[in-house]
Amino acid sequence: MIDRPAPAVESAAGLQVAPLPAAAPTPKNEPPIARPAGVLIGRGWWTTALAAAVLVAAGGLWLVYNDDLAYQSALRARTIDNESLQGQNMILQGQLTADQSTLSAAQAALAAAHAELAHPHLGIWTVAQSIQGPTYYLAAGVPDAFTYHVRLRSTGAMNVSIVSFDQFSAAVKCIENGAGTTNWCMHHSGAATSWLGVKSVNSDFHLAEGCAAYLMVITAPSRVTVTPNVSVTYNPASHVTGTCA
Repeated sequence: MIDRPAPAVESAAGLQVAPLPAAAPTPKNEPPIARPAGVLIGRGWWTTALAAAVLVAAGGLWLVYNDDLAYQSALRARTIDNESLQGQNMILQGQLTADQSTLSAAQAALAAAHAELAHPHLGIWTVAQSIQGPTYYLAAGVPDAFTYHVRLRSTGAMNVSIVSFDQFSAAVKCIENGAGTTNWCMHHSGAATSWLGVKSVNSDFHLAEGCAAYLMVITAPSRVTVTPNVSVTYNPASHVTGTCA
């Protein structure tokens, strides 16, 4: 609405100015309400604290993650080392088993060598020989302090006896006196042991281990070839044996 001035009123004193209409009140500009500084500071602090907490938590998680990676890496390294050690242990156990087997074999060989040195074994008669008939014989001395290993083969029947010197002398007298043939007298005038009418002999004689007084005599009723494989083992008796006792 437009305010129009009121018309002048003439009075006795002359013209009078009509009063101006009252002006509308000017609105007051209220100053901005100031917020407490503490509120602004408090919010900034909480934001900073929250950010710091997030950073600390993230840093902690990063450290835990790195620690976990380091632990897993160390665990893998330990596992690899353990497997390597187990493999080395198996190799060492195999080598130890092989060494023990070698040692056992060496000990057995050493024991055999000691036994061989203490009781040497020697072959003394291995050449084949012939007996022409009942008036012939083969004779070999039996060494004392030895075990006598009698191994004989023949192409025909043969008679084998181990006799003492005295028994051999009696057999010779039997032959000289005409009491019988060599093939008979050598085995019927006394003997320590005999194998009669055989084609092979495989036996050991021990009475000479403590006595030096024996002979082995071989005869046959007809012509034969005898193949001997006679050997001895040194084995002296601790006392007198056989006919020497």
